[in-house]
Amino acid sequence: MNDKETVLTKEGLQKLEEELEDLKTVHRREVNDRIRQAKEFGDISENAEYEDAKQEQAFVEGRIMKVEAMIRNARIIDEFEFSTDEVHLGATVKVKDAKGGSVAREFTIVGSAEADPSRSRLSNESPLGKALIGRKKGDSVEISTPRGTAVYKIEAINTNKKKAAAKKAS
Repeated sequence: MNDKETVLTKEGLQKLEEELEDLKTVHRREVNDRIRQAKEFGDISENAEYEDAKQEQAFVEGRIMKVEAMIRNARIIDEFEFSTDEVHLGATVKVKDAKGGSVAREFTIVGSAEADPSRSRLSNESPLGKALIGRKKGDSVEISTPRGTAVYKIEAINTNKKKAAAKKAS
């Protein structure tokens, strides 16, 4: 099995643990019920329901193994390991297209297991994520995209540490 380190936030680890529990309890039981019902139809050599259920069982078991490995090899992002003025894992970064774009976009830098561009969760292994890591507010980063070179300027860096300090002060 692949023992690659999986970088996760605390929330990401919790979601994986919930998914694992769901796979092991709900999905396994559902697939086993489907297999048992398909066997009742008789000859399993030409039974499409049985074959479909067995394929789903293989998928569920494979996903269980993958999620278990991700949890086993998890490294939790600790906000306090990092400087608050640099982009790091777990930081939320506001960037603006430096080539005249007026719309600022905000991303949270996460490990690849938690990446979800539709929710503005950007992998630290993505081209933009890699370029942003270690940079400071005001820095510009240049990345190659299918449409050509893109340049982004870092407008702001927010971390949970800053938020926690602000809450303490109030």
